[in-house]
Amino acid sequence: MKKFALFVFNGDPMCFIHVLLNALDMKAKGHEAKIIIEGASAKLIPELIKPGNPLNGLWQKNLEAGLVEGVCKACSGKLGTLEAAKEQGLTLLDDVSGHPGMAAYYENGYEIITF
Repeated sequence: MKKFALFVFNGDPMCFIHVLLNALDMKAKGHEAKIIIEGASAKLIPELIKPGNPLNGLWQKNLEAGLVEGVCKACSGKLGTLEAAKEQGLTLLDDVSGHPGMAAYYENGYEIITF
């Protein structure tokens, strides 16, 4: 089994859908995957829970599968989505000056993939 930390910086929904698909695929193939929402992707948080959003179904599957590690506290604050993240019960990640650090994942055997 391999371990992957998927750091999503890109706020484009067409990029984000591939993160959601790949995380589910990795889990289905016996790997561990964690999605870390960072940078511009934090602006998607309030949209992901809307039933009419094309990403909603995949987002819910990833949440139910425990694949969403959390969201950058600093970026969600700056982009105005911090409250939406809290309302969804997402973990706020802030170990490196308010942002999620990569070193801890690397030190724990995760391959880091950035989007």
